[in-house]
Amino acid sequence: MKSQSINSVLFSALTFCLLSCNSYQAQTQVKSEKSTAQKVDSILKLMTLDEKLGQLNLPSAGDITTGQATSSDIAKKIEEGKVGGLFNIKTVAKIRDVQKVAMEKSRLKIPLLFGMDVIHGYETTFPIPLGLSSSWNMPMIEKTARIAAIEASADGINWTFSPMVDISRDARWGRVSEGSGEDAYLGSQIAKAMVNGYQGKDLTQNTTIMACVKHFALYGASEAGRDYNTVDMSRIKMYNDYLPPYKAAIDAGVGSVMAAFNEIDGVPATGNKWLLTDLLRTDWGFDGFVVSDYTGINEMVDHGMGDLQAVSALALNAGVDMDMVGEGLLTTLKKSYEEGKVTMATIDTAVKRMLTAKYQLGLFEDPYKYCDIDRAKTDIFTDDHRAFARKVSAESMVLLKNDNQTLPLKKSGTIALIGPLANNAVNMAGTWSVATKQEKSSPLLEGLKTVVGNKAKILYAKGSNLAKDLEYEKRATMFGKDIPRDGRTDQQMLDEALEIASKSDVIIAALGESAEMSGESSSRTNLDIPQIQKELLKALLKTGKPVILVMFTGRPLTIQEEVETVPAILNVWFPGSEAGLAISDVLFGDVNPSGKLTATFPRNVGQIPIYYNHKNTGRPLNNDEGNFEKFRSNYLDVRNEPLFPFGYGLSYTQFEYSNLKLSANQMAMTGDIEVTVNVKNSGNYDGKEVVQLYIRDLVGSVTRPVKELKGFQKIEMKKGETKTVTFKVTVDNLKFYNYNLDFVAEPGQFEVFVGTNSDTTMKAGFELR
Repeated sequence: MKSQSINSVLFSALTFCLLSCNSYQAQTQVKSEKSTAQKVDSILKLMTLDEKLGQLNLPSAGDITTGQATSSDIAKKIEEGKVGGLFNIKTVAKIRDVQKVAMEKSRLKIPLLFGMDVIHGYETTFPIPLGLSSSWNMPMIEKTARIAAIEASADGINWTFSPMVDISRDARWGRVSEGSGEDAYLGSQIAKAMVNGYQGKDLTQNTTIMACVKHFALYGASEAGRDYNTVDMSRIKMYNDYLPPYKAAIDAGVGSVMAAFNEIDGVPATGNKWLLTDLLRTDWGFDGFVVSDYTGINEMVDHGMGDLQAVSALALNAGVDMDMVGEGLLTTLKKSYEEGKVTMATIDTAVKRMLTAKYQLGLFEDPYKYCDIDRAKTDIFTDDHRAFARKVSAESMVLLKNDNQTLPLKKSGTIALIGPLANNAVNMAGTWSVATKQEKSSPLLEGLKTVVGNKAKILYAKGSNLAKDLEYEKRATMFGKDIPRDGRTDQQMLDEALEIASKSDVIIAALGESAEMSGESSSRTNLDIPQIQKELLKALLKTGKPVILVMFTGRPLTIQEEVETVPAILNVWFPGSEAGLAISDVLFGDVNPSGKLTATFPRNVGQIPIYYNHKNTGRPLNNDEGNFEKFRSNYLDVRNEPLFPFGYGLSYTQFEYSNLKLSANQMAMTGDIEVTVNVKNSGNYDGKEVVQLYIRDLVGSVTRPVKELKGFQKIEMKKGETKTVTFKVTVDNLKFYNYNLDFVAEPGQFEVFVGTNSDTTMKAGFELR
């Protein structure tokens, strides 16, 4: 393609998009009635091939600092039109500097996108996504994304690589912490809530940012739970169990999609045309743009798909529009075009998608719309945002055990706080909290002291290091999330802990994973609490004092020993910037815990993968007591049932279910059935309960799960109060993908289960006719 000059006529016609910063005010007064597509086409006609390929390039901002944007290496590429967007850069000052390079020094003056991993909050950080999902509170989850968008956009960001909606049934995979657990129905509801929170109703508003659903697709099913590993599954499993949350995000209008690292049917997702074009665009109607994951295009070389030129052409032809970091599209596509391996039409289509996204964000109208220095001063880490984060964190915690009403604690006496995670602010936000002001997070020790005031005495000891192995501990405390290694011996630390325990009425043991023991590239084969911490806990239990385990984790852990010995266990995940205060609110009963697990807890690693909506074999275990049966599907050494099932979580009060009723025992294909159940708060505290509806299709043309979540309601009840909860079951709740991948509901018998978790046995039945 020959380079085209911008003559005065064309320049005048395109003043709405081609003016520099100095003439920006005049540009905003030009009111064009052209459609976005027409505007995009008019720009495209002016672009050289090099400039087109530049729009597909997404490098990392590297070490650009305020005032140095014009002298950085990346600035030269921006001037040459070889950059479409940047990520890993924040603050209005830095982003304005870089945007000015594009708007004042590049030939076509096309604004840049600015992306960041805003995963579970910005500076105000909410619980890790797995923890957030445990709230089962969709309006609350949507608001966390809304606040994240407000804060990120105030700091110059207009694009987030979130939500991560990968279904995972393998806790060895570290990135289970970034998703919403094992269930496609719940994951779909959360996907919609997050997209709506980030993008709002109008992307041209400067308080909204474009979302990017990831990782498309199936990344959560990597073999052996090892990150970046291969995935191999049937299409019917894909469609029924793994694809729905991505589809939900597309239906919610998500602006962009990130391709996954794994392969699908032997072809890496980044170069998989069936996935990125046939399914995503043709079948689902997605009209946004697709970005690769970090060097995802280049990594297809190691997958064995060819050299950089070959895999770059493969990615573009498959449907990738933007290359994160790898620069394969930028550096090889011209040659591939000349050799007939890619067409100009394919290149133009990708460029149009990138330009359209920038129009949707309002960047052509105002390239600096996200660069309001006043917003940066007033909209980030506000008191209101922090107060909401405290509320969200408390509602996400899951009470796993509470023998003899050990919790809630009284704000009196002497309380021992012991453990390597008891007084460490920088680990409270968990993994993928890149914008968090780690030092501003509230550690547990600080939170306890704030909440009890002068009503109780708090004694503290670290008790142990995070792990015995120093090298392992280094790998688990990266990215500024150190837990300083104590110079004393293990015995000296233990002795100090036991000394303060002896002076106390109750012991809080703050143990578990560090923030970076889960997350990307943090796969584990042993899911126990680290051994040195287990030894500390055993010693504390021997004191005879009541012990509460406050467990920090980014994944389901194997804690059977702890469940058998510790009287109370509160799973707090990684609660975010207000961690210490929120944990204290729950420990002392200012907040009644209401979180429910969204990922099954195994008894040991050998049970993995484990999930509630499994299928029966032809030889299912016929008893519910965990007894071994020869020639049945079970283990010699452990029972089939998990340690804690999906949907499980205790409260300080008790809820009783009764009077399950269906409005009819038959349902037409065009009809519906109402399911009602009475729920009574029979305990001594006000509380919240997640009422869960499951359905089983008893006979199908393909085998069906033993039950599937199809509805839930989180209700708040005063003590002694009874409420009637109503669900509506429609034919859509009964549909599934059959052998031919048709989405159908088949006539026959169904069972409906309602209860407090997926193990509920209260049921009724109906027939679909």
